Amino acid sequence: MGIWASPDPETGPTPRVAVWKKNKATLWYYPARKKKYKAPLFLVYSLVNKAFVLDLAPGSSMIESFVTNGYDVYLMDFGVPGYEDKHLTIDHYLVDYLQRAVRRALHHSKARELTIIGYCLGGTLAAMYASIAKEPIRNLILCVAPLNFSNPPLFDKWTNAMKKGDLSLDEVLDAYGTVPASFMKIGMRAVSAPVYFSHYLSLLNKSYDKDYVDRWRRFNNWANGHIPFPGAALKQLLNDLGKNNKFMKRTLTIRGRKADPANIKANLLIVAGSQDRLVPENLSRDFIHLVSSKDKTYKLVTGGHTTLAVKGIGLPGFLADWLPERSN
Repeated sequence: MGIWASPDPETGPTPRVAVWKKNKATLWYYPARKKKYKAPLFLVYSLVNKAFVLDLAPGSSMIESFVTNGYDVYLMDFGVPGYEDKHLTIDHYLVDYLQRAVRRALHHSKARELTIIGYCLGGTLAAMYASIAKEPIRNLILCVAPLNFSNPPLFDKWTNAMKKGDLSLDEVLDAYGTVPASFMKIGMRAVSAPVYFSHYLSLLNKSYDKDYVDRWRRFNNWANGHIPFPGAALKQLLNDLGKNNKFMKRTLTIRGRKADPANIKANLLIVAGSQDRLVPENLSRDFIHLVSSKDKTYKLVTGGHTTLAVKGIGLPGFLADWLPERSN
């Protein structure tokens, strides 16, 4: 009972300051403890959960590891949408939010170029933005990002029905406007049920370890903290990506601009997790063949969907070997 009776542990321990805001979104700046690299890191997170998983706790924080190793960091936090945001599309998120935030980060940092790191659906957004960007992107890192929907392993019957025209969720999404957080939670739980229950079993096995319990509670708060999803954006994702796979087929347009992966020339690193049930490697692996980048790398690392976000104080091996030499 003591585990549940004590107050929830705080998250987001790394010092930060807001440098730009729009609607519910905030661009956070995390200064390097001792700056070593000219190109700042610009993190793009998902629209499904809150972004604090990237700064979960001391010793379990991707952002902490970056600032400790000499990088200035900017985080695009899209915030929690309300019913009044039901009209927001992916075009809005890419052009009115993400692109403007990148420009603000470049101005604030006085940097000539930056590194964009997209995580999960944030990786999808980062890749689509990079395909239309006029801003100078030195490196593009896509972590466990769903990009190729030609053969999705989850909800395959639903996806095939959508592709055949036998199923459409457009009317449902139009009726709801903004999909409630509870519905998003149910959908994600259906995908990750075995992982979800093993998470609780691990707590029972290590309930004697105070530090482990503290980390577990922080992570559990994030895992159960789904947020609403604007219906227009979800409808666009389901139709343009899930149904028609337009980005991989090079037929996607964003605000009248062709979002062609071949437009991407930045140094590219794609990272997938070997035990990722939510975004298996076949959803991201083949994207590397579509870009024009001369320097491009694909890495399959040991771990699941969230492993990359909660690494310890040092940079994960796949980044320690790749990022520093491309950041100055």
